[in-house]
Amino acid sequence: MFEGRKRNVKNLLVVRIILVIGIVLVVVLVMLFAASGILLNPKYLAPWNKNYALQFTDPRISLVAYGELAANGHNMQPWVIKLDPTNPMVFYLYADSTRLTPEVDPYARQTMITQGTFLEYVQVGGEKLGYATDIKLFPDGNYDEQNLMTSMNTMPVAKITLTKVASTNSPLFDDMFLPDTNRDPYQTTHLTTAQITRLEVINNDPDLTIQFYQDSNDLTTLGNFVMAGAKIESGIHRINVESAGVFRANEYQKNQYRYGFSLEGQDYSGILKQLMQGLITIIPAFNNEKTTASLFVSSTQKAVDHTPAYAMIITKDNSRVEQVEAGMFYSRLVLTAHSMGFVMQPPSQVLEEYPEMAAQHAAIQAEYAPDGGTIQMFIRLGEPTKNALRTMREDVTELIKN
Repeated sequence: MFEGRKRNVKNLLVVRIILVIGIVLVVVLVMLFAASGILLNPKYLAPWNKNYALQFTDPRISLVAYGELAANGHNMQPWVIKLDPTNPMVFYLYADSTRLTPEVDPYARQTMITQGTFLEYVQVGGEKLGYATDIKLFPDGNYDEQNLMTSMNTMPVAKITLTKVASTNSPLFDDMFLPDTNRDPYQTTHLTTAQITRLEVINNDPDLTIQFYQDSNDLTTLGNFVMAGAKIESGIHRINVESAGVFRANEYQKNQYRYGFSLEGQDYSGILKQLMQGLITIIPAFNNEKTTASLFVSSTQKAVDHTPAYAMIITKDNSRVEQVEAGMFYSRLVLTAHSMGFVMQPPSQVLEEYPEMAAQHAAIQAEYAPDGGTIQMFIRLGEPTKNALRTMREDVTELIKN
């Protein structure tokens, strides 16, 4: 009898322990989900809706809404728009000097490429809405490089003049609503000669060339450059601090600051993303510099191991105009590639221009642009193994300044 009672007490104790553990787990999960902001409406994804741009009666604002979907360095969205107060068919694009990333982009080269990616999306959006877009680069003259930030604030990158025309069904329009960057491993299938030709013929700029590389020697050499760049950059404290400063840990922050980095860029989605966001929010040290650097290097290695082709956009010189034009071509390349079932990622570290990267930067320039050109974009290219996630975008009205 006593042994039976002991067993019952023991069983009851086990049940109570399991119940307590279950309650604790539920409480922890509720805390994590609450900290993540799981119930919030992700307003930062609103611009990806195809109807978002159509809510505006001013066609200039609609085209800006299309433009902000473009690829941009570090997702900083460094665009300022000024609407011409006297001509309802004119607006100006300025580089946003408050959105620079000086540690990784000390000469603002990537920022200027980002101006070009925006302009090309504006052009494609204009075709759909029935507006020809005449784009004049640096209408007020070139920047004063000794006073770069002042120049950015006062001198437009482009003057865009609209002319009403018949709407055309641009074959690239729908592809603007796909994420521009896919960091995942790609399928191993190489591009055919016909596919490469189709991507080459979209270039009509005599100051720019596009080169593709997919033989085993180039894949090894370029993969080594990618890895060298990733390892160097991940080990530089000031760059990690800069990146951490624009990391959005949860839904609250992503809705408040709709630019920069988030876990979507690291391919986290669904419940796992929410749990990770909650954990990082409650325990920020969980996302420490060492862990982040290690994950970046390991994910880069996985991507390199599953890259069937690379491409480079090379300009004759390295002027601000050519940097913008390289960005315009990159957007056209991304959209065309998407229409063919390909995705891209620019592993840009090796092209960056801070002292620690100088040797690698010089080496890739010497090997792949030996005639003195400038490699503006270095790109992974292939068929995806999974879909990329959309990242934060600003409310378009935040880009428009008086």
